[in-house]
Amino acid sequence: MLKKAAALFVVCAGLALCVGCTKSSNNYLYAAIPTASQILAYREDPNSGALTPLSTSPFTAGTGVQSIVIHPSKQFLYAANSSENNISLFTISSSGALTEVTPRTPAGTTPAFLVMDPAGGFLYVGNAESNNISAFSISSSSGALTAVGVPTPIGISPLNMVLSPSGTFLFVTGAGSPGYIETLSVNAGALTFVTVTPTGTNPYGLAISPTGSYLYTANFGDNSISEFTINSDGSLTQLSGSPFGETYSSPIWLLVDNSGKYLYVANEGSGNLGAYAIGSDGGLTLLATSPFTTAAQPSLIATDPSGRYLFVGNQKSSAIESFSLNPGSGALSEVGSYSVGNTPKAIAVVQ
Repeated sequence: MLKKAAALFVVCAGLALCVGCTKSSNNYLYAAIPTASQILAYREDPNSGALTPLSTSPFTAGTGVQSIVIHPSKQFLYAANSSENNISLFTISSSGALTEVTPRTPAGTTPAFLVMDPAGGFLYVGNAESNNISAFSISSSSGALTAVGVPTPIGISPLNMVLSPSGTFLFVTGAGSPGYIETLSVNAGALTFVTVTPTGTNPYGLAISPTGSYLYTANFGDNSISEFTINSDGSLTQLSGSPFGETYSSPIWLLVDNSGKYLYVANEGSGNLGAYAIGSDGGLTLLATSPFTTAAQPSLIATDPSGRYLFVGNQKSSAIESFSLNPGSGALSEVGSYSVGNTPKAIAVVQ
């Protein structure tokens, strides 16, 4: 199950671009490679989306590094080491280089997912085999982690998890037919169960609109997408006509673009990205230009801070592809493909 689960990634946002202007500074892209226990680092040209490996890359991580997330300060990167049951902290230099700060912080059994609150005050860890969520407070000066209470049992092995943009609710998907979405309220690292909502079979893909109004699941087992309204108490209401069946197979990852206008689906079995326009009611409409061909078995999608470029990790080809995103139409155009030697399981980008 863990092989198919895609790690949850947090990508720093907030970069403003003026019309007609170019950006001279660089972004840095990091990719977790669990089979090599390494994190690869690339310089991203923010004007083209092209990637160039850093001369200091790769960086040694813990065994089976599975998920990575970057602090809003852009000074720290955290990595979940699934085979060591711990979390690594790295500092990020101005050149994009990573330096690990030891010792590593113990987590639950097989930590597979990391999410951070928007203010960077707390880190939440989804533990795939101990079926619980660990919470840690984050030192703003050093990035050090301090456990908040004991891990919260959730009764399921998490397939994916995401925080609402407000940071007040944590949503966790679990396997099954139907699959499930658990909602937990969040208060200074403390988690409280709210409700559980059925969805499609094996919902590996999970995404929330930037406004926090709508939630989507990609249901790997029945080739469908489910659409939900997020209510004020964190409960979910399924939209009329949801779930709808895709014409593509094995949807495994979802990404809503920074503008909230488009949703992209990595269809692992079809070797493509499906693309949908998001309506004012949260409903999805397939773009006429969809799908967009990728290398074999796309399994994750991330975006850079500007939202102008998407990055796709591919299992079978062991590559990361860069695509430019047309904000007016949602269409994607490939920029380049970059071999990473082994399957990437997480991508995070920082300015």
